[in-house]
Amino acid sequence: MRDYYDILGVARGADDAALKASFRKLAMEHHPDRNGGCGEAEGRFKEINEAYSVLSDPQKRAAYDRFGHAGVNGANGGGGGNGQFHDVNDIFNEVFGDVFGDMFGGRGRQRGGPARGQDLRYDLEITLEQAYAGSEVEITVPASITCETCEGSGAKPGTSPTVCGSCGGAGRVRASQGFFSIERACPRCGGSGQLVLDPCEDCHGHGQVRKERVLQVRIPAGVDDGARIRLAGEGDAGARGGSRGDLYIFLSVKPHELFDRDGLDLLCTVPVPMYVAALGGDIEAPCLMGGENCDGECRIEVKVPEGSQTGRTVRLKGKGMPSLRSRERGDLVVELFVETPSKLSARQKELMRELAELSGEQQHPKSANFIGKAKRFWEDVTGA
Repeated sequence: MRDYYDILGVARGADDAALKASFRKLAMEHHPDRNGGCGEAEGRFKEINEAYSVLSDPQKRAAYDRFGHAGVNGANGGGGGNGQFHDVNDIFNEVFGDVFGDMFGGRGRQRGGPARGQDLRYDLEITLEQAYAGSEVEITVPASITCETCEGSGAKPGTSPTVCGSCGGAGRVRASQGFFSIERACPRCGGSGQLVLDPCEDCHGHGQVRKERVLQVRIPAGVDDGARIRLAGEGDAGARGGSRGDLYIFLSVKPHELFDRDGLDLLCTVPVPMYVAALGGDIEAPCLMGGENCDGECRIEVKVPEGSQTGRTVRLKGKGMPSLRSRERGDLVVELFVETPSKLSARQKELMRELAELSGEQQHPKSANFIGKAKRFWEDVTGA
């Protein structure tokens, strides 16, 4: 599948104006009606529209930039509905206007029929522990629902909407200007094809009311920062019997005070006493709940090799984050930080001095190597 930016011939950082300009040019060039119904032109035209439908939508474009085609196939938000791209004529009319839509035979969508509800976005912050183990979260989402009093008609109970006399219920009016026939939304009914003369007191003629809805959201184990969950049919109610929109939940993972995440790996810096780093030994490191060697307090034993220095890492296989799409599991990477003792007693200082007297190049190879390099540098500078 070709890259959408390549299809439109624009750079990845192109702004909305550049996208629209390129789309206008390519759509005019490859429109089937201008190419005698050529099948190749029609395929190219659909490819151009598909690319523009994604890149012109900020949410879809962000998902595409992050995940490629996998980020938009089957889960396109922002009015696409049912995981499909925008209607070709709708996009063409949006960019060129009704004049060009009529010229090429595009009539757009009938305004008087059912209209799908708007998609909604909800930003949800979760903890690293929730991302690790998965969880179920309760959220409260304000959304439009069908008015129960008028059952969505917008008319006062006992009355009904009347057909708009200006458009005859079509929701569109047509006017001729020179060689062109221009179709517009009916200014009287706003494109609905109906007029509510006696509006419902609860929804004031809109057919919908705003209400908070409580939903249970299942967070799958292994989700990462920026993941998106789609709840089909949990968006705003549709108009005139249309289907509900979808709810898109965008996840952000709260920074953890102990762990950093790198893909499926968890990174943790653990202080190590100087004597343990020198002699080797075992220390305890934190881990997230669920590791095979974790106890009830989420601790795991780490073996520190003899002579360890600050920055050395110990990798514990399979103790990291679970994968969202497979049974793979990352590692826990423990970075050692050798802690120099402070506030020593007189006896401790005496022992440290004794240790220093007994130590040589074998015990401090890096120091000996550095001093050798420094001496050569000083000799080159002074010319000695």
